[in-house]
Amino acid sequence: MTPIAFAKTLRAAQTDTEATIWQHLRERRLGEAKFKRQQPLGKYVVDFVCFERRLIVELDGGQHNGSAHDEVRDDWLRAQGFVVERLWNNEVRQNLPGVLTRILERLAAQPSPSLSLPPPRGGREASPPSVRALSALPKSPRSKASLPERERGGSEGVATRANIPTGRQKN
Repeated sequence: MTPIAFAKTLRAAQTDTEATIWQHLRERRLGEAKFKRQQPLGKYVVDFVCFERRLIVELDGGQHNGSAHDEVRDDWLRAQGFVVERLWNNEVRQNLPGVLTRILERLAAQPSPSLSLPPPRGGREASPPSVRALSALPKSPRSKASLPERERGGSEGVATRANIPTGRQKN
């Protein structure tokens, strides 16, 4: 089974403890960090990962106590630049606020790389995505009277190029 197929299987059959933690990590709910669950990394699948902060959160049961496989896996993940935070399932069940605080502390300790724009194409200067999106909007004419009759719209409430808001303010 490929790591991707295995990850899909794990997502579909998550444990109660994983579901509990996921409710707090999803949708940037904890420290505004974007987490993914059951994410393939190399030949491994990690429980939760925040790529922005290079943080992996692993939930373990008793079978992981002193596991040589986990040590090899963690060494490989660390070599890829990740910090691995291992939490015990019973710790999550008994002290959820403490576990969430611990994850927040790890997030705070991991610097967030500055977000940079992709290099410009064709020699043009790069502009932020929001500026590019605004410049792609249709230009709003100064008045409806300057438009030919067919573009003015025949009745109120009919959307024409002239009356679609563009997000720009008139002076």
